Amino acid sequence: MRGMLAAARAGGYGIAMVNTFTLEIARGVLSAAERLRAPIILGTAEALIPNTSLADAAAMLIPMARRSGVPAAVHLDHGYTFEVLEEALKLGFTSVMYDRSCDAYDENVRKTAEMARLAHAYGATIEAELGHVRFQGEGEEPNRYTDPRDARDFVEKTGVDALAVSIGTAHGVYSEKPVLDIGRLRQIRDAVQVPLVLHGGSGLSDDDFRACVANGAAK
Repeated sequence: MRGMLAAARAGGYGIAMVNTFTLEIARGVLSAAERLRAPIILGTAEALIPNTSLADAAAMLIPMARRSGVPAAVHLDHGYTFEVLEEALKLGFTSVMYDRSCDAYDENVRKTAEMARLAHAYGATIEAELGHVRFQGEGEEPNRYTDPRDARDFVEKTGVDALAVSIGTAHGVYSEKPVLDIGRLRQIRDAVQVPLVLHGGSGLSDDDFRACVANGAAK
């Protein structure tokens, strides 16, 4: 996925990552991507393992990605434990996200750097999150916005290939219209050399997506 995201950053476009943990969803997403001639990222997440195990997801998605008529990657999103990410890498996932965004900064750096070395040993791409994009069910905990001043230091110390940022989005269905800090996104883009990732896209408008992609979001 590293090459796909680098091309997106250079070309000023974004690549969708869609949770595709059933055969029907995966077929539909790939069909749409091929019809539009658009690269695509097929994903699952640690929280979705009760629905489809990593082994089953890999057996389904990796051959489909290889047969795809457009560039396609298979990504484990929001992996929280070393064991789960290591399993995904052994199964052949081309990309993993190690989400330690609830840890203190130094701990996030330390753990992510360790995981980056493992992912790169498998030839896989690694994504991490700086700041915190809140999930539904997290109570009243607010988003913790990504500090552009920390972004460069984080990327240099961890060696990640993609950086997920917090600029006002949230995971799940929005109860009110999100207000995005596009200026912050642009500052982060200018501070780092890796592609940026936008989480919490459900419910954003087409104009929101265009603004985010124009200012640095590649995934």
